[in-house]
Amino acid sequence: MSVKLLSSNKCFEGEQRIYSHFSNVLGCEMKFGAYVPPANLEDNVTCPVLFYLSGLTCTHENFIQKSGMQQYAAKYGLIVINPDTSPRNLDIPGEEDSNDFGTGASFYINATQEPWSKNYQMFSYITDELVQLINQNFPVIPTKKGIFGHSMGGHGALICALKNPGLYQSVSAFAPIANPVGCPWGQKAFKGYLGDNQDLWKQWDSTYLAETYSSGPIELFIDQGCNDNFLKEKQLLPENLLQAASSNDHLQTIYKQRAGYDHSYYYIATFIGEHIAYHAKLLN
Repeated sequence: MSVKLLSSNKCFEGEQRIYSHFSNVLGCEMKFGAYVPPANLEDNVTCPVLFYLSGLTCTHENFIQKSGMQQYAAKYGLIVINPDTSPRNLDIPGEEDSNDFGTGASFYINATQEPWSKNYQMFSYITDELVQLINQNFPVIPTKKGIFGHSMGGHGALICALKNPGLYQSVSAFAPIANPVGCPWGQKAFKGYLGDNQDLWKQWDSTYLAETYSSGPIELFIDQGCNDNFLKEKQLLPENLLQAASSNDHLQTIYKQRAGYDHSYYYIATFIGEHIAYHAKLLN
């Protein structure tokens, strides 16, 4: 699997790059960001890899431009990969009709309903095809992977870890959609991508996955701004995930509540260093 370099900018002595490649899983050209730290560029060190999943309406660019993560990835010697949030330019009827379904709103699941099922296989893309692509094309340590994300991407990070025990050695989430079966965003997306069977919905919901998880121990680092309007509107429901995890001996949780912070990238930029340090400790 080959990648095409689209751009590269020096940043904190490393390089922030953007690549494209054709995804056989998604059936379209996909872009992703890759920060390569100076530990590799200057010292030829192979590095742990940290995957970041963005939220609704985002592309691969938001995290690169707004989070300020590069200085911390450079400090801790991590390669950071951030894919796009959905397949693009497929000409599926309705894919551009709303900002919470279709383009930019994959929810990182594998769709089962037509016309989405052919291309909207983001879970398989993130956990299989992209992992193989990065292992083959970047100087990473394949056994040292972490995953994190924001909002819809926080949901994605959690399900990727809970449904693939052992694949990731660290996981965290900023303001995740933690119980999509119980919120309007998730209900709309799951009905569209998965149909009416709510037992199937639960297979893609981190709260229900936390109830039934029975593999090796995982620690979930959940971060939440207390002034987040979507928290107040019951779109996120972290309390349901925390309750489910608390009764499961295979799961541990860290829950940080950030007084005064909202759902924006100002919030993410404030605490991104803490998250990357957390991942680095577990990956290094």
